Amino acid sequence: MLAPGSTIGIVGGGQLGRMLAMAAARLGYRIAVLEPQAGCPAAQVANRQIVAAYDDPAGLAELAAISDVITYEFENVPVEAAETLAGRVPVLPPPRALEVSQDRLSEKQFLNGIGIDTAPFLAVDSDADLASALHSFGGNGVLKTRRMGYDGKGQRVFRHMESGNYSGVFEAMGSVPLILEGLISFECEISVIGARGADGRVATYAPARNVHRDGILHTSTVPAAVPDITADVARAAAASILEALGYVGVIGVEFFVLDDGSVLVNEIAPRVHNSGHWTEAACVISQFEQHVRAIAGLPLGDTRHHSACVMENLIGDDVARVPELVAEPDVLVHLYGKAEARPGRKMGHFTRLTGRN
Repeated sequence: MLAPGSTIGIVGGGQLGRMLAMAAARLGYRIAVLEPQAGCPAAQVANRQIVAAYDDPAGLAELAAISDVITYEFENVPVEAAETLAGRVPVLPPPRALEVSQDRLSEKQFLNGIGIDTAPFLAVDSDADLASALHSFGGNGVLKTRRMGYDGKGQRVFRHMESGNYSGVFEAMGSVPLILEGLISFECEISVIGARGADGRVATYAPARNVHRDGILHTSTVPAAVPDITADVARAAAASILEALGYVGVIGVEFFVLDDGSVLVNEIAPRVHNSGHWTEAACVISQFEQHVRAIAGLPLGDTRHHSACVMENLIGDDVARVPELVAEPDVLVHLYGKAEARPGRKMGHFTRLTGRN
């Protein structure tokens, strides 16, 4: 168990690192952030920032030297860097979680390998592969880069394309390894925030119903208004993923809910997750404190929510709504300390409590 006054190292300095640092401070921990951007959102509330690239040997060595445990706030941390750190100090969640989640093909193969259903998928490494894959899926699919890409970036949708000229598509997507996923007809999207402690205990929060705009999460609503059996299956799937990875920390698992109430996993995120921000307003123990508890070896907290709620992201100029939002009762506003509002940039979020359970 990590004693108060110990230092938690965080690789990455964005808003998720910021909220982790705030939760850690409440439990008496110090925070060191490794992030190339000076004065990043997490550094504004941390004890120390190491300004260095995520794979910089000197920066990694310095972070390892001053940290008692290290975590990360985004899933594209170089696996080699995480493994280097893990050779010197505990890194949680384990680097294996990064390895699985960073490649969409590996991720889906892992999920299917532990008995969890996903949309059908095929690897695409050329225009000819794309033509063959689309033919297999009846002309419908979502073409994605296997690595990187978030908030809808690095994706292209095909509909009713049983035949056609696909020349130049692979090059237009960057000539990088791709994956074509079958286009799924679904009722809604939900996500489950789950956690696994150092003692192996698993705890999951209630599913949230998610709505996206332009590929970016717009709202997360709890309760998710899905059948109880659907919620139970989703929470069990998240628990299975945590167990299979030997995970310690918080994970976000996104699902498609089909018309019959069954679910398919869309993707996993080995970190605290945007669709779990509602927990800081509607739960005694937020996802951020839950993550800190897990990696520090503390008991996991209660995941029950005391109110129904809707979390909404503030994107770009939406931040101008803050004065009216803070005047509302039952609204918790959280800004990320970003100086410039840009289109598509997450500037903060708010959670509106909508009724007691």
